[in-house]
Amino acid sequence: MITNMFRAAALTTAAAGMTIATLTAAAAAPVPPAFLAASQLPAASTPWTAGPVRAGAADDFCVEGVALDANTKHREFMTELDTGARQTITVAADEKKAKALAAKLRTAIEGCLDRLQAEYPGLEGEALYHGRIAVEEGADVYSVDTADPEVGSTDIALYAVGRDGRAVTVIGWSRLGDLEGAPLNGFRTTTRVAVAKLY
Repeated sequence: MITNMFRAAALTTAAAGMTIATLTAAAAAPVPPAFLAASQLPAASTPWTAGPVRAGAADDFCVEGVALDANTKHREFMTELDTGARQTITVAADEKKAKALAAKLRTAIEGCLDRLQAEYPGLEGEALYHGRIAVEEGADVYSVDTADPEVGSTDIALYAVGRDGRAVTVIGWSRLGDLEGAPLNGFRTTTRVAVAKLY
């Protein structure tokens, strides 16, 4: 009977130790950054649908190749018509590297129209900077407005780059049309939410 009591006590102590170890490990594990939900995108004429979170960077000409696929994930958002969006999040090794990545992303967006016009001669457009948003380490908003006279089409894209500590996010939104009809204020709100949700 005494042996059984010692055995039961030993098992209880071991179980308690495992529970404490599990809780400690869970507390020490870093929480991954959170992505936007479909409902947090700017209002559109048809509802947004959020795709799954996937490994690697989103397919986007303006920021292609800037964020390495390692430690990077993205999510695509779709509507039933001509509006789409994408969010990429990269977790850098430290804040210094995250700051450098955010700077590279901003530079890529600022030079995107020139690269588009070099690849598609005859393309017309205007790229604008729409200011900084005070959220966490900050976010910057841009627009790239293009028109193809030969085809007769116009496209508008909005971009934002934001950072919270080691996490850097770039949000892209696009549809047919021009800047005048784009939900710039709604995109600013989406950007604020996206950066605030990182951690």
